[in-house]
Amino acid sequence: MSENEHGAAPAHEPITWGDFEKVVICAGTVTQVEEFPQARKPAWKLWVDFGPYGVRKTSAQIRHLYSAEELVGRQIVGVINFPPKQIGPFVSEFLLTGFPTEEGVVVTAVERLVPNGTRLA
Repeated sequence: MSENEHGAAPAHEPITWGDFEKVVICAGTVTQVEEFPQARKPAWKLWVDFGPYGVRKTSAQIRHLYSAEELVGRQIVGVINFPPKQIGPFVSEFLLTGFPTEEGVVVTAVERLVPNGTRLA
């Protein structure tokens, strides 16, 4: 990737506000975490309460950085309008957002609690 005149990597192609509004990114609270032994890479099954959008489940490859106990009760950020995705015997209903690092994915969290289902603005 080449750098721009300010020494930074170039941004991706610009999107419109309408494009951004199509992505439903919400805060939710992790209510349940289970082992996912069938996953190819170490992963957890998570259930997250997104308030008016209901409780949704996903699989997340975050076991290297987070224990089940650390996740339950934590408020996270998820994309809830992707279609369901079959992951082995499990159906993922949202995308848990995070930042990949050499140690694993760092989960996107909310600095101060907001009502579950609050959309990112």
